[in-house]
Order: sequence, then C-alpha cells, then structure tokens
Amino acid sequence: MILAQDPTLENFGQDPWWLVLIKVVAIFVFLVVMTLFAIWYERRVVARMQVRPGPNRNGPFGLLQSLADGLKLAFKEDIMPKLADKAVFFIAPVISTVCAFTAFAIIPFGPMVSIFGTRTPLQLTDIPVAVLLVLACSGMGVYGVVLAGWASGSTYPLLGGLRSSAQMISYEVAMGLSIVAVFMTAGTMSTSGIVAAQANGTQFGSFTAPSWYALLLLPSFVIYFVSAVGETNRAPFDLPEAESELVGGFHTEYSSLKFALFFLAEYINMVTVSALCTTLFLGGWRAPWPISLWDGANDNWWPLLWFTIKVLLLLFVFVWLRGTLPRLRYDQFMRFGWKVLIPANLIWILALSGIKTLQNSNATRTQTLLWLGAAVVVLMAIALLWPSKKEPTPLTLDEQVAQRPAGSFPLPPLDLVVPVNPRAKRISADRASAGTDNDQPVGSGAKEA
Repeated sequence: MILAQDPTLENFGQDPWWLVLIKVVAIFVFLVVMTLFAIWYERRVVARMQVRPGPNRNGPFGLLQSLADGLKLAFKEDIMPKLADKAVFFIAPVISTVCAFTAFAIIPFGPMVSIFGTRTPLQLTDIPVAVLLVLACSGMGVYGVVLAGWASGSTYPLLGGLRSSAQMISYEVAMGLSIVAVFMTAGTMSTSGIVAAQANGTQFGSFTAPSWYALLLLPSFVIYFVSAVGETNRAPFDLPEAESELVGGFHTEYSSLKFALFFLAEYINMVTVSALCTTLFLGGWRAPWPISLWDGANDNWWPLLWFTIKVLLLLFVFVWLRGTLPRLRYDQFMRFGWKVLIPANLIWILALSGIKTLQNSNATRTQTLLWLGAAVVVLMAIALLWPSKKEPTPLTLDEQVAQRPAGSFPLPPLDLVVPVNPRAKRISADRASAGTDNDQPVGSGAKEA
C-alpha cells in the first residue's frame, strides 16, 4: 500500500527550475560533506581498531583534518608526466568524478516534503529504470580509470588500469544479477517504487514476509555488498591500487587536484553503493523498528536522518573490512567473482523464479513447501556428488625434468634436499684442529681466525 507521503513517478518532472537547482546543490554539498566525513570516519575507526588516537588536532575531535588535507592537496604543484597524453590525462579524473555524482541523482532521501511552500519529493529525479542508471554510471566510471592508466605513459599505471577494468566489469555482472531479485519481488525498477514496496512487507499466500529485502532476499543482499566492495576497489579487493605491486595503481602519476578528484570519486562511489544498498535492501528512508512505531517517524524531514544513519552503518562495514582482512591475490579475486558469486546468483534467481511461479499458480502452502524441500534435496545431492578436485600426483625428479620445455632454465624441484657444503666441513675441521694444537677452546680459536 502506497501512503500519501510516498512519492510516485507522477510527482517527478513538475518542480520549478529554482527547486531543481536547490536539489542539485544540496546533493553536491551532501556528497562532498559525506566524503570529508568518511575520510575522517575511516581514519578514526581504523585507529580505534589499532588502539591509537587517530586525527584529533584540527577541529573538534579532528573533524577538520580531512578539510585541511583536501586544501593542501588542491594547492600542491601539479606535475604532468613528459610522455602523458595531456588531453586524456586531464579528462580521465573528470569522467570518474562526474559519473560518481550523476549516479546519486535517483537516490530517494525521503517522502514528499514542503520546500518554500512547494510539495516535492525529497529526491532529485526518478525514472522507470532508475536502478539501471546507477549501473550505467558505474560502467562509465571504468573509462576514467582505464584512460588514466593508459594516458600516464607509464607501465605501473597501465597495469593498474587493466586490472581495474577487469575487476569492475567482473563484479558489475554479479552486482547486476543480485539486483534482479529485487526487481522480481518489487515489480518495479523505480527507486521510489522499491522503497514503497518495502513498506508493508511481501505477501506470500497467507504469510507476510519481512518488509526489508535484506531479510527476504538475504543471498542477494550479501552478494550485492560483496560485489560493491569489489566494484569500489576497496580492501580486501583493492588490487588496482596495490602499493606493494603497482606503487599506486592507475593514479600513480597523478598529483594535486587531479589526484584529489580520483580520491573524491572513490569515496563518493562508496557513499553511492551504500545509499543504493539502503534503498534496495534496507527499506530506504523508512525508519527501522522500533522507531517505526512512532506515527511521525516517516513524515517530514525525519526520514533524511534514518537514511543517513543507514548509510553510515554500511560505510562502517567498508572500514571494518579494510582494518580486518588482508588483500587477496588477483587470481583468487577473479575466481571468487566468476566461479562463486555469479553462479550463486543464477541459482538464487532460478529458485526465486520457482517460488514466484508457485505463488502465481495458487498452489497450497503444503505444495509450496514440498517443492522447496525437493529443490533443497537436489542441491544437497549435487553438492555431495560433485567431483572434488584431485590432488596432483607427485612427480620424481626425472619426470619433472622431462616435462620442462626445451631450452628452459633448469629450476630445482621444490622438495630438493641440498647437501651440506664440503667447504663448511673443512672449515669446521680446521678450527677444531687449531683449537687442539694451541690448547685453546674451539670458540677461542675460531674467534682469532
């Protein structure tokens, strides 16, 4: 049931130009402030985990440290590599930043409110395929990263750009599949419609499922968040910026304001995927229980507070992962995306489609449970009977040598036992004899030698 304060698609496109301008500026300010806060937030949380104070000098609780660092970075000397493609080198961070800002245009902050006497949704705009706009902006953001690595005219940025393109494309597939379950359940791709669909739960016959899709569609929620961490290049998936391997990744050659734009785009992307996760799975701007028991919890400007709190909690998980998990190897990371997340998504979508089909066919609750039980039994049988990976048969030294390609360097086998150096035996014997002849202990003779 859609309440009176819930915006619909008919409420958009009717705002005067000055109200649209106010919303655009408000979203810009919100994202910039959230970026400054998220940087401070991350440094303080990680410092707390490592039992140290963190930034605490500039401003109360160190809140102005991020602003000071940003201003210092903006006024640093801008260095242009000699071999860089100047036009592409300049436009790459702009592409990443613009795509990051644009994706936030369809995020709902709250219900219908009154701004200077005009009733308007607390959202910039909405379209029937709004969630696809976020995925499109995410895909366009890949161009900024790839072009930055290519235009730098250096090896390490190019490797970082190639890594990032493969990573973001791979995990974008898993992220898109995880959202399909939300479309199937809500019956719409509009972000405001998805929030409204989570208002009163989902009806399955005589059973009312929980209102938040994070509970009803738990596999999709988990897969989405894991994919979002990989999509935003955050630890433990920060392979494009691996300092131990690529110096700094695709932005190694960037400095001053251009580097600040990449930094800004990364944190805005974190806020965007967290806000989209809140919209799709956590009820959007609606108050959580037990605050929702208050009649005015979802009216006026209060929903903006609940929305911001949910986003900050998801940002805390990003920081928590960075302070807890080590970086994965690149092959492990890609294998996890293609061989675990995507197949799990497809199986879950197939199961959800079966449930929807049973629901639409007016099957009884007993029949539905029987079909679900049969599906679980089949999946367990497949998991038990699936052939396990066989351990490779150990080869002898001659077999290892025979398998080497012609002209290859003869590497020693891993289990080769190196004999004791004959020279070490001779030195030990000389020291022992010298100590015996001089009536001195072996240690003394060795020291004099």
